[in-house]
Amino acid sequence: MNYSPLIISLKAAFISTIINLLLGIYSAYFVSKLKKFKGVIDGILTLPLVLPPTVVGFFLLILLGKNSIIGKILLKFNTSIMFSRTATIISATVVSFPLIYRTSRGAFEQFDKDLIYVAKTLGLSEHTIFKKIILPNNVSSIVAGTILTFARSLGEFGATIMIAGNIPGKTQTMAVAIYSAVQGGNRQLAYKWVTLMASISFFIIVLINIFESEKSVY
Repeated sequence: MNYSPLIISLKAAFISTIINLLLGIYSAYFVSKLKKFKGVIDGILTLPLVLPPTVVGFFLLILLGKNSIIGKILLKFNTSIMFSRTATIISATVVSFPLIYRTSRGAFEQFDKDLIYVAKTLGLSEHTIFKKIILPNNVSSIVAGTILTFARSLGEFGATIMIAGNIPGKTQTMAVAIYSAVQGGNRQLAYKWVTLMASISFFIIVLINIFESEKSVY
C-alpha cells in the first residue's frame, strides 16, 4: 500500500491549519469589533463553509488558473499553482478557514467586555489586551476550532480535485485516493483508506470532546 496520499494529506492539513490559525484568529477579532459592514464581511469569510467544495474549487480555478491575472504573472516565471502540491494546500486552507474563523469569532464576542474595559483604563494597548487577556482566556475555543480546521483540511476533496487534480505521489490526497480506488474498482484499497480516515476522524472528535469537557469545567 502506497502511503503517499496520507503524507500529502497530512502536510496540506498541517500547513493550511497553521495559516488558518493566524488568519482566522485575527480576522475573527477584526470582524468582532466592526460596527459597519460586519454582516457583509462575515458573509464573505463564511461563504466557503456553505458553498459546495466544487464551487469553491471553481472560483479558485478562475482566480488562480493560467488565464487569470495571477496565473499569467506566475507563467512569466515559468511556474503555476494549478495541479501542484501548493494547490492542495490552498484548497484545504480556503475550505477549512471558516471553521476556525467562526469558532474564534463566537468566543471573542462572548468574552466578558468588562475585563477589556478595565485593561483600557490601566492604559494597555489594543494589541496587548488581545495578546495578554483575550487570547489566553479563549484558548479552549481556539484549540477546538483548530482541531476542526485540521480535520476539514485532511478530508478535503471537491476543491482539491478541481485545482490540484489526481496526480499519484504529488497531489493525490487520501480523499482523492478513495475516489480513484472506487472508480478503478479497487474496493479493497478504498476500504483501507476509508478505515484510516474514519479512525483519524474519530480520534479528532475525541480530542474535541476532551477540550470541550475541560472548557466546561473551568
